[in-house]
Amino acid sequence: MSEIIIKQISEEEIQAKGIRNWSTWSCDKSEFPWEYIEKESCYILEGHVDVTTDSGETVSISPGDYVEFPKGLKCIWKVHQAISKHFSFG
Repeated sequence: MSEIIIKQISEEEIQAKGIRNWSTWSCDKSEFPWEYIEKESCYILEGHVDVTTDSGETVSISPGDYVEFPKGLKCIWKVHQAISKHFSFG
């Protein structure tokens, strides 16, 4: 089972979660390690990234994806195309 949850959600779900009011974050093409000290939920607006976990699982994330990263996850982000996302912790 995947440590990272990726799914497509409807506009109704986006509105119900208040995603468009979440903070935004963006990053140019790069590669970096990351550790989630708390759960993060995010909605990808643009770009493409591969995230590889310490267990070796790699997932691809693209615009329109709703993603949940669990607390404690250690991974490597490889941003292939500048990414922008709405995000929320907890």
